[in-house]
Amino acid sequence: MVVSATPSAGSAAREGASRLVPVIVGPTSSGKTAVALAIADLLPVEIISADSRQVYRYLDIGTAKPSAAERARVPHHFIDIIDPDEEFSAGRFGDEGRRVIDEVFARGRTPVIVGGSGLYIKSLVDGLFEGPGADPEFRDALQARLDRGELGALVEELHRVDPEAARRIDPTKPRRVVRALEVHHVTGRPLSDLQTEQKIRIDFEALFFGLKWERQELYDRINRRCDAMLSSGLVDEAAALERRGFSRSLNALNTVGYKEAFAFLHGEIAREEMLSQFSQNSRRYAKRQMTWFRRDARVRWLQMGEEFSANELAEVIARECVSPA
Repeated sequence: MVVSATPSAGSAAREGASRLVPVIVGPTSSGKTAVALAIADLLPVEIISADSRQVYRYLDIGTAKPSAAERARVPHHFIDIIDPDEEFSAGRFGDEGRRVIDEVFARGRTPVIVGGSGLYIKSLVDGLFEGPGADPEFRDALQARLDRGELGALVEELHRVDPEAARRIDPTKPRRVVRALEVHHVTGRPLSDLQTEQKIRIDFEALFFGLKWERQELYDRINRRCDAMLSSGLVDEAAALERRGFSRSLNALNTVGYKEAFAFLHGEIAREEMLSQFSQNSRRYAKRQMTWFRRDARVRWLQMGEEFSANELAEVIARECVSPA
C-alpha cells in the first residue's frame, strides 16, 4: 500500500519536473536492492547507490554490495570508486551524482537512487553546502580536545557561535560539531548562514519511496543478515583489509560490522559477543535511519512484509514514475 505525502519545498532551485527520479530509501536489510533490481525488469534504468560505504573498494560483505552478477545485469554507479583511505563526502556525492543523473537521462534511461545514507540522498536531491576548505591546524586542536573528553564543551561553544547549527547537529556526532566550529573559525560566519545562502539547481523531480517493516520483522531480518555476513567471511574480509595496510581507525572502517570484526580479530571480544554486538548495533543503525527518513514528508511509505514480493512493489513504483500521484 502506498501512503502519499505532500512534497516539501527544498532550498534548491528546481526545474524540469518531468525528469522523474525514483528514490528508494529505508533501513538496512529492508530489501531496497531487491526492489531496485525488480524495477529494472520493468523500466530501462541505471542504479545510483546512495550508500556512504559502498563507494569503497574491498568493503564487499560488510556493506552488502550488489553481487557482480547483479551489477552486470543493471549498471550501477558509486560502487568501488575509491580506496578506504581516501576521502569522500556527501557534497561530492551530490555534485557527481547530479552529473551522472544527466548522463543517464541522456542515454534514454531512468536513474534510480537506492540507499540508506540519508545525508548523501539529501545532498543529491536537495543540494548540500559543505563550506570552505579545512584548517588542519585548527581541526587538530579541536580533535585534541575531543580526545581529552571535551565534546560537551565544544557543543557549548557551538551554541554560542552558531545556535542554529547547534540545534540541528546531533551532539553525539563529534565530526559534525568540529566541522561547524571549523567553518565559523575560517569564515567568521555561522555555518547555518552560509547554508541558507547556498543555491544549487536541481533539474529533476525526486519521487521518494520508503520501505517500512513491522519492527520485529525488520529486526529478525537484520539478525539473519548479520549472521549470514559472518558466515560469508566478514572477519576474513576485515583481516584482508589490514593486510592491505588499511588501519581499523580509518573513517571508512569505523562502521557497523567492521568495528566488531576488528575487535574480534584483535582479541578484544569473543566470537559470540561479536555477533551480538554486530546485530545490536545494526538494529540501532536501522532505528536512526528510520528517524531520519520519517522527517521527510516527501516519502511515500510502502508497508513491507514477508508476503510482499519485490516484483509487486517494483510495479507500484514503476507506475508512480510513469504517472506520479
